Amino acid sequence: MRALRHQRAPELADMSLEAMMERYTKAFKDVVPDWKAFADSQIEGKRRAQHRLIGGGGSGKHDDPDVIPAGAFTLSVMFLPPGQGGSAHTHEVEEVFFVLTGVLTVFIEDEAGRRISKRIGPWECVCCPAGVPHGFLNEGVEGAYFQTLIGSGRPGAVGFTDSVIYKVEEEKLSAQQKKAT
Repeated sequence: MRALRHQRAPELADMSLEAMMERYTKAFKDVVPDWKAFADSQIEGKRRAQHRLIGGGGSGKHDDPDVIPAGAFTLSVMFLPPGQGGSAHTHEVEEVFFVLTGVLTVFIEDEAGRRISKRIGPWECVCCPAGVPHGFLNEGVEGAYFQTLIGSGRPGAVGFTDSVIYKVEEEKLSAQQKKAT
């Protein structure tokens, strides 16, 4: 005899398997890259595109109807052109970078700003612990695609260590929240 060991989430209780499969499947080819997802992504040297698959990730776009709804984590694919990167930042939970193509130099910093870096390539990953400043740079000659996984379905504001960028991020998120209500 079959027995279900875990219950469906309440929002899925009456959903058909067909509807569930449709709502919880996403093809990368159908994802529109967001080149304005983060406060620093308009700054030369920090340009990158977020392809949201599950949840809003660090973008704060948690109510995006075009993504798979997030439960306990988010998943995005980032495209990083050569010479571009992401500013030092923190999250309230861990963030994983998993390289798909190209190379990525990932760094972590301490409270004083001392930085160490590691270069990773396809099928390599790094897990950045909660509260530890981290970021990345594409020092390669080709664009890099990498997955980002954040350990929360609705992560808070990206904690940019640069106060000016963080203020822009807070203003962007505040405007998004006002627009959603």
